[in-house]
Amino acid sequence: MRLLFLLFLLLGCLIQTASGVFGDIRNPVTCVRSGAICLPGFCPRRYKHIGVCGVSAIKCCKKP
Repeated sequence: MRLLFLLFLLLGCLIQTASGVFGDIRNPVTCVRSGAICLPGFCPRRYKHIGVCGVSAIKCCKKP
């Protein structure tokens, strides 16, 4: 039973640390701190969409 508890704890830690990778950026300050830029519309070809800058129309884009 202890082993099962430890496995769930480890899984929870992995999921929590991976949440920042999938676009937790929701404001311009966080976007700029992560080394990205805010652009209206879509991200250019070489940039990756990592979040939004306040509203969903302005995307946070970063070079991979």
